[in-house]
Amino acid sequence: MLKTIQKKIAAGVPLDRQEALWLLTEADFLEIGKLADGIRRQKHPEGRVTFVVDRNVNYTNVCESQCRFCAFYRQADAADAYLLDYETIHGKIAELVAFGGTQLLMQGGLHPRLKIEWFEELFAQIRERFPAVQIHSLSPAEVIHIARLSEISMAECLRRLQKAGLASVPGGGAEVLVDAVRKEISPNKIGWRDWAAVMEEAHALGMRTTATMMFGSRESPEDIVEHLYRVREIQGRSGGFTAFIPWTFQPTNTELGGETASGVEYLRVLALSRIVLDNVDNIQASWVTQGARMAQVALFFGANDLGGTMLEENVVAAAGCAFSLSQEEVVEIACGAGFIPARRNTLYEILEEY
Repeated sequence: MLKTIQKKIAAGVPLDRQEALWLLTEADFLEIGKLADGIRRQKHPEGRVTFVVDRNVNYTNVCESQCRFCAFYRQADAADAYLLDYETIHGKIAELVAFGGTQLLMQGGLHPRLKIEWFEELFAQIRERFPAVQIHSLSPAEVIHIARLSEISMAECLRRLQKAGLASVPGGGAEVLVDAVRKEISPNKIGWRDWAAVMEEAHALGMRTTATMMFGSRESPEDIVEHLYRVREIQGRSGGFTAFIPWTFQPTNTELGGETASGVEYLRVLALSRIVLDNVDNIQASWVTQGARMAQVALFFGANDLGGTMLEENVVAAAGCAFSLSQEEVVEIACGAGFIPARRNTLYEILEEY
C-alpha cells in the first residue's frame, strides 16, 4: 500500500478514502510524516514558516448552542455571562494595532438577542477607526444564527456583513463534518451541510476562509477521513480556503469529558491533512492546544504556518489549556527548526521576513 501511495503522490494523483484511512490507522508514523513533509517542501520550496499578529476577541460567552465539548459558554442568566460593548472591543483592537497586528478574529456564542444590526454597526465602526485591521470574524454557526434571529437568508446576512466590513470568515465550528458525531458532541449546532453552505457562499462573494477540525472527542478514524475529503471537495468547487487547521479536543471543564488525543495522534492527523488536502495551500500547526515544542515538530509533519500570536484567547483557555507565545517566541520556533520566519496577513501575503 505504501508504494502505491508514494507513486500516486509523486504523480500528483489524489488518494482515495481507503488509502487515507490506511495512512491514518496502519502506516508507520515516521513514513506518514515523511510523505507530508515532502508535500510541504514541494508546495513551499522557499523554506518559510508564516504567522500572523492577531487577537481573538470573544465578544460574548452567552450561547444557546451549549456544545458538550465547550467549557467557555454560559447561559444568559449566569453570574459570569457577559457581552462586550463597542468601546471595550475598540480598546482591545487599539492594543492589537499597537502591537503591529493586522487580523481581528472575533467570535462568540450564539447570543439570543444579537441581530445583524449589532454586527453591522460594530464592523462599520471598526473599519472606520482601524482600516489596517482585517475583520476575520464569525463562524458559520454564528452567521446562520444571526440570519435566523434577523429573519433574513444566510446569503443576505453574509452580503450585509461583508458590506459593513467583514472581510473573511474563520473555519470555527467545523468540529468533525459528520452529522452523527455532531449530534453527540454538539446536538444544538448546525449540521455539516450548513457549515459548508456558509463557506461556499462566502467564497462566492469573494471572501476567503479557513477550515478547521477538532478531533479526539467521539469520532472514528473513518470520520476524520470523511471530514478531510469534505473539505477537499468544497475547495475543489470554490477554491476559497486559505488554510486548514486541525486541533485536539480539550476535555477539562467540559460536559463531554474524557481524554485528549496524544501528541503522536495529533501529528498523524496533521500529516494526513497535508497529504489529502493537496488543493489547500497552507496547513497550520496549533500551538494553542499543543504548545511550542509540539508546534515545532509539526513543521516536519506537513505544517508550514504557526497561526496567530493571539494577544488574547479565551475559549481553549476555559478548557484548561493556556499556552501563550509572543511574536519573538514564534520567530524562535521557526528559526530553531531551520526555517525562515515570515509575518503574513490574513490572505497569506508576506509582510516581513526575519
